[in-house]
Amino acid sequence: MGRRRRTGLFVFTGCMFAGKTDRLIHELEVRVNHAHQKVQVFSPAIDTRTGLGNIIAKDGYRHSFPAQTIAKAADILDLVAEDTDLVAVDEAQFLDAGLVGVCRRLMRHHEVFVAGLDTDFRGEPFGPMPEILAIALRVEKLAAICVVCGEDAHCTQRLVNGLPAHYNDPIVLPGGTAEGYEARCLLHHRVERD
Repeated sequence: MGRRRRTGLFVFTGCMFAGKTDRLIHELEVRVNHAHQKVQVFSPAIDTRTGLGNIIAKDGYRHSFPAQTIAKAADILDLVAEDTDLVAVDEAQFLDAGLVGVCRRLMRHHEVFVAGLDTDFRGEPFGPMPEILAIALRVEKLAAICVVCGEDAHCTQRLVNGLPAHYNDPIVLPGGTAEGYEARCLLHHRVERD
């Protein structure tokens, strides 16, 4: 009798620069190198910041892990192999609402890890993440360091020409734009409104 496959949905979330992808890569490496599990990792095609074919932690060490690029959440179901133990999704906030149903289906027979921003630069819930957080068995909410004061940061600050972005600016920007991002605490997070 073989070992029983672990199941459930586990989420790493928080603001930008909180270490979500680094934490995900660590879990994947442990599963592959120590538990000898078969893992499949997916990332949305819209996220072109790190190139296709890998997820890359933005921690200065540039840890990476091979990933398949997908256009929509339903693609995951077509690509997951029957013998896969663990399915992971990075930058989940960029995927469509179908990710919730995909996770519900997969988590009954696989261990599923999701990493993504819980809120956008405005401080509003981001994409499918609120529902993903609601159905997860375990959530790790990670914090970054506020670039202004050094306290724990839970907000993603978008800057345009060095100034806070406007609330009505687009939520998702294609890669290679002039906007910058910082991690900020609640006190120093700013969003311009009319």
